[in-house]
Amino acid sequence: MKNKTALTFLIPLIFILALFAAGMGLFYKTNGEPYAFTSHRGETVTINARGLYYYDTVSSAAQQQGNDIITLFVGLPMLVISTVMAFRGSLRGRLLLTGTLGFFLYTYMSMSMLTMFNALFLVYVALFSLSLYAFILCMMSFDLETLPRHFSDNLPRGWIAALLFLIGGFLTMAWLGKVLPPILQNVPPVLDNTTTFVIQAMDLGLIIPLAVLSGILLLRRSAWGYLLTSVFVLKAITLGLAVSTMMVNMMLAGAPEGAGIAIPFLVITALNLAATVSLLKNVTD
Repeated sequence: MKNKTALTFLIPLIFILALFAAGMGLFYKTNGEPYAFTSHRGETVTINARGLYYYDTVSSAAQQQGNDIITLFVGLPMLVISTVMAFRGSLRGRLLLTGTLGFFLYTYMSMSMLTMFNALFLVYVALFSLSLYAFILCMMSFDLETLPRHFSDNLPRGWIAALLFLIGGFLTMAWLGKVLPPILQNVPPVLDNTTTFVIQAMDLGLIIPLAVLSGILLLRRSAWGYLLTSVFVLKAITLGLAVSTMMVNMMLAGAPEGAGIAIPFLVITALNLAATVSLLKNVTD
């Protein structure tokens, strides 16, 4: 595998730091009682006042801990399994590893910019940086000239591309539905004590264009289409699981606003899981 030496250094660091960060998020406890707070925009929120996410709202802390659960019980095992497979020369392993690193990149990019400042800020930044460069090195390990020949003609490109367009359309409508009304009506947005729509910015600027571009290139049988689609559907499974777990955790924490969006993300997760199985089934080493 190309860039194996550098990845041998980067991936263990990602594993150790993510294990520490997620463990602290879930198991570090401090005494305190949630309290009401009015933001500078006049929004009344409930501050968590407990654990690592002390200054986050109850809703945000529940989301962060949902993400920590998926990191511990899905992301880290996938990182180990895919790394072993990739280092043994498996193309499936490299595709799994790249998609898994995409999950860590997205997760700790958002944690670096969205989580209220705490003692692990530099850990989040380190994970963001390490995941970014590991992801780039994995992308560079593929031979684009020969990659399409590793995918069977039986691969259902049509329905997988349709799934990518569906995800792009769903996220576009969901996030514009939150962003546009405050702009058009000139009213304060519901930001849950954050400064702006961080996740919406990441999805509108990165995830949605990636979904649409991957679908178009896959239909054209482009090497980049096969690669980007593989990365996207693998990353989308962990993203869908993380969002669904966040929403369930929010409801358990007494923030029921997560209920409505949990079901669509569970459906997205299931569809992406089916697409991933189909992709890996139709790949030969």
